[in-house]
Amino acid sequence: MDIAYIPSPSHGVVHLGPIPLRGYAFCIIIGVFVAVWLGNKRWIARGGRPGTVADIAVWAVPFGLVGGRLYHVITDYELYFSDGRDWVDAFKVWQGGLGIWGAIALGAVGAWIGCRRRGIPLPAWADALAPGIVFAQAIGRWGNWFNQELYGKATDVPWALHITSSTDGRVPGYYHPTFLYESLWCIGVGFLVIWADRRFTLGHGRAFALYVAAYCVGRGWIEYMRVDDAHHILGLRLNDWTAMVVFLLAVIYIVVSARLRPGREEVVEPDGDTPDGDAVALDKKSDTKSDTKSDSKADTKADGEAAETTDKKSDGKKLDGKKSDAKTDTESDEPAQSTESVEPADSEELVEPEESVEAARGEAESAKKV
Repeated sequence: MDIAYIPSPSHGVVHLGPIPLRGYAFCIIIGVFVAVWLGNKRWIARGGRPGTVADIAVWAVPFGLVGGRLYHVITDYELYFSDGRDWVDAFKVWQGGLGIWGAIALGAVGAWIGCRRRGIPLPAWADALAPGIVFAQAIGRWGNWFNQELYGKATDVPWALHITSSTDGRVPGYYHPTFLYESLWCIGVGFLVIWADRRFTLGHGRAFALYVAAYCVGRGWIEYMRVDDAHHILGLRLNDWTAMVVFLLAVIYIVVSARLRPGREEVVEPDGDTPDGDAVALDKKSDTKSDTKSDSKADTKADGEAAETTDKKSDGKKLDGKKSDAKTDTESDEPAQSTESVEPADSEELVEPEESVEAARGEAESAKKV
């Protein structure tokens, strides 16, 4: 009897002339773009500068790809180094095989290098990028669908995945689409981190730790459903043990970090913009800066007025000095002029009036005699 199911693509690659376009690679690339886009929006909202997330991603993404591939090759070494296998296949990333644990671990090293070069705290950058990373995982899981890999146990549920390939030990049939389960789980984790970050103002790496812890919970039960070959320890798959250990570390980090460094970073990037409605401390800092500027302007103005007053006083003193000097010169000139005005005339000019008087008297006496 036919049942409803999710069909698998007959080919995971489409050739555009000589160029192969692989569905697995496309899912990884699209996931990276989504992570950087969303991380950039969250980074700007926290006061960072546009483009910083992408600049650091240039370091984190290559490191993450190498780390993811190394984890897969190390934990599944028999696929590449056992008899009849070609070790060169270990470098064929497009054929699938990236371990999220190694990708996050080594990707964090690359991000640390990028953050250090920009003078940015790694935990703040990781908090901004956390939802984007898990959404990228949700998209990347569809690459497993293109490769017909990482499915679960046989089932007859309406959403069963129909496997048609028989290569690499596959058995055609209907199986649980664990890639779909993990993709949906990752979407839920991404929205959980966004909500918790807004509700509790997570900072100092706690949003990223929440993403890690929540993802580990889902990875634990999804991993238990898978039927592909894996190493087992005490009856559990290696990735189950890894998920439990990483979950405990993430929870411990959240608890300890909340006690040692409560709240959120006030400044996430030097010379970044202040986010709207962010920490009050930033407003206080801006107020302090404005007060300092106004005080300095007031002091400068006061100093200028004082200097101007001093100059005026000195000019006044100089003017008074000039007036007094002029007055002194005037007083000293006046006696000289009076002395010159009363200076006696020549002796001949002084005698002349007396002779004219005597002559007049002589003429009067002669007239009487006549």
